[in-house]
Amino acid sequence: MYRAIVIAAAFCVLGTAKAAIEDPVRLDTGMVSGTTTGSPDVRVFKGIPFAAPPVGDLRWRAPKPAAHWDGVRKADQFGSICMQGTTGNEDCLYLNVWTGAKAASEKRPVMVWIYGGGYTSGSGSQAMYDGEALAKKGAVIVTLNYRLGVFGFFAHPELTRESDRRGAANFGVMDAISALQWVQKNIAAFGGDPKRVTIFGESAGAGMVANLMTAPQAKGLFQRAIGDSSAWSTATIALLKTLPEAEEAGVKLADAMGAKSLGELRAKPADAVLKGAGRGGAGPIVDGWLIREEPGKVFAEGKQTEVPVITGSNRDESFGGNPRSAQDFIEAARKRFGDLADNYLKLYPATSDEQARESAFYSGRDEMAFIMRNWARLASDHGKTKTFVYYFTQQPPVLPNARGPFAPGPHGSATHVSEILYVFDHLDTSRAWTDADRQVADTMSSYWVNFATTGDPNGKGLAKWPVYDEKTKTAMVFGNQPEGAQAPTNEQLAFFQAYFEKLLK
Repeated sequence: MYRAIVIAAAFCVLGTAKAAIEDPVRLDTGMVSGTTTGSPDVRVFKGIPFAAPPVGDLRWRAPKPAAHWDGVRKADQFGSICMQGTTGNEDCLYLNVWTGAKAASEKRPVMVWIYGGGYTSGSGSQAMYDGEALAKKGAVIVTLNYRLGVFGFFAHPELTRESDRRGAANFGVMDAISALQWVQKNIAAFGGDPKRVTIFGESAGAGMVANLMTAPQAKGLFQRAIGDSSAWSTATIALLKTLPEAEEAGVKLADAMGAKSLGELRAKPADAVLKGAGRGGAGPIVDGWLIREEPGKVFAEGKQTEVPVITGSNRDESFGGNPRSAQDFIEAARKRFGDLADNYLKLYPATSDEQARESAFYSGRDEMAFIMRNWARLASDHGKTKTFVYYFTQQPPVLPNARGPFAPGPHGSATHVSEILYVFDHLDTSRAWTDADRQVADTMSSYWVNFATTGDPNGKGLAKWPVYDEKTKTAMVFGNQPEGAQAPTNEQLAFFQAYFEKLLK
C-alpha cells in the first residue's frame, strides 16, 4: 500500500490533470455534486445530510432518515455547525467527504473523523480537519457533525418514558452511529470500502470513539479505531454519569427554565435552551441501552468490539489544574484518591506552592498518558488484538499573541490538540513550519493511512512501530526524541492503574 501511495504521489507531481471521481454521485437519498480542492486529484463533497434535521418535535429524539431529493444537490458548502456558544443551528446533521478515487470500484480505506470540544463545541467543517492530504495518500475521508451540549446529551424522566429505547440522553452518540450507517450505505459510491472503516477522533472525539467500541449498535460499522488524548471518560480517570443522575440534572434544568413538561421544553427556541443549560456537564452517560454499563468495566472484561487500536497523548497536555496553594493541592488529592493519596503525593509532591503547581501539571499529563495506554492495554485482550501507542512531543511554531488550544503552556507547545494538524498533514500557512514539522506530519499521516488500510500502521519507508506491550510500555515518539524520556515512569503508571481498578470495584 505504501508503495502505491508513493507512485500515486509521483504521478501527481508529473502533472496529471485528471479529476477525482466523476460527478454527480448517487446516494441512497439522491444525487450530489462536489467541488474542487487544492489538488486536481481530490474532490470534496460538503454538507451532505445524513439524517433529518433534529428540530421541533425531533429535538431530543434518535436521528431520523434524511429526506430524499430530486435532481442534483450541490455539495459545495459546509452545513451548519451544531448549537454551541453563541452560534450554530439545530439543523446540523451533515457530513463531508474527500476522495481521490477515480472510480467507485477502487474500494479505498475509509477514515471517519469525530471532532473534540468537550462535547460542547466543534464541527466537522473546522479548517484543521481538512481531509485533502489524507485523501491524496489513499484514504476516503469523512468528517461529521453531532449534536452538542444540552441538545446532544440531555436526559429527563419523560424522555426515558417516551423512548422505545433506553438511548435517550446519548443523542450525540446516536448521531455518530447514524453517520456510520450512512457510510455503510453510501461510501462505495465515492470509491470507499465499507468493510475497511476507521473511526478516529481527538479529545471528546476520542471519547466518542472509545464509547462506540462499547455500544452494541455500533458493532460492525467500523473495523479500526484511533483515539488521541482522551478515552471513554475523556481527560481523567472517572466513571460516566448514570441515567438517574442525568435525569435529575434534566429535571433541574426544566424547572430553572419554567418548563412544566418535555413538550414545553421542545417548544422553546434553541438559543433559549442553550443559554439556560450553560456549557458544562455534557457527555455520554450510561443509559442502559446504547452505553449499557460503565465503559471501563466493559473494556476490563473484554466485552468491547475487538478492533485494532491506535491511542496516544501529547507531552504538554495540561489537565491537572492550577492549584492556588500546596494545601489546596494536598486537600484535593486526599478527597479524590482517598487511601491512595499518600502514594500519589510521594509521586507528585507539594512541599511548596510552586512545586504543587508543577506536580499538578505533570500529574495531569501523566494521567492522560495512562488513560491512553490503559485503553491500548485493555483493547489488546492480552495480545490477541493489535494495539499501538504514541507520545507526541513535537513543538509546533506558535503564532504571535496566540490564544486557545495552540497557545503554548508553561512547559511547551506540544499541548492538547497540537497533534491534529500533523495527523491531517495540514500545516497551514499562518506560521513558520520547519522541515522537522513537515517530516513529522508526513510520517504521522502515513502511519494513520497505513493503519486504516491494513490495521497496522507500519509500511515501507517508515520506522518500525512496535505493537504495544504492557511489559515494556513502549510508545512511538513523534517529535524531538530526547523529549520522549519525560513520559510517565512505571511507578506513576502503576499508581493510576491502581486508582482505575479502585473505581471499578
